Amino acid sequence: MLPDWLRYDLEDKWERLRERLRLLGVRNWINEHPRAVTAIAAASAVLLVVVIVVQLIPDKPPPMEVLSKEWYYDQNSGKLFVAEKGLTPPVDAPSGPRPNGKPAGVRACVLSYSQEPNESERFIGFLETTAPPELLAQQPIQPGPDSAATQWGQGKLIRRIEDKTWFFADSREGQRIIEEAFAANADGERPIYCQPE
Repeated sequence: MLPDWLRYDLEDKWERLRERLRLLGVRNWINEHPRAVTAIAAASAVLLVVVIVVQLIPDKPPPMEVLSKEWYYDQNSGKLFVAEKGLTPPVDAPSGPRPNGKPAGVRACVLSYSQEPNESERFIGFLETTAPPELLAQQPIQPGPDSAATQWGQGKLIRRIEDKTWFFADSREGQRIIEEAFAANADGERPIYCQPE
C-alpha cells in the first residue's frame, strides 16, 4: 500500500497529464483548422455586435389607447349609459328629457379599486355637467395661479349621486367631492377610472 502523500502526488500528476492531453487535442484541431477558428471568431464578434445594438435600441412605448366612449348617467332612470367621448353635458339620455325639458344625461366618473372590475366592483365617484351661463356669471374667481385641477374645473358643476345640489368643480365643496371619490380604501389602494366597454 502506498503512503498517502505519494498517492495524492500521483493523483495530482495524473490529473495534470489528462488535462494536457485534452488541451493538446484542442490545440491540434485549432492548428489543423485555422479557417474554422477564424469563422467562429468572426461569427461570435458579429453576434456580440448584434446583441449590443439590440440592447441599445430603446423600446417602443406601447400604443396609447384613445378612448372614444365615456360613461354618462341618466338622471331619470339612475342608470349608467355609454356615449361618445367629448360631448358637453347635459346630453340626451335613453329615458328622454327631464321634466323641465332639458336633457337628462350627465357625465359620470366611474371608478374601481380593481384593475379589471366587473359591474359590482365599479362605483360612481361623482357626476359632472356644464354650468349654464346664468351660473357661470356667479362663479367666484379663485385667487392665485390656476392649477391643472382648477383649469379642468372651470365652468363645470359636480355632485355626488345622493346630492341634490350641484357645486362648481373648482370650489372648496367641489374639491372635497373629488377628494372623497379618489380616497384610498382600507387597503391603502386608490381607485382608478374605469373605461367603458
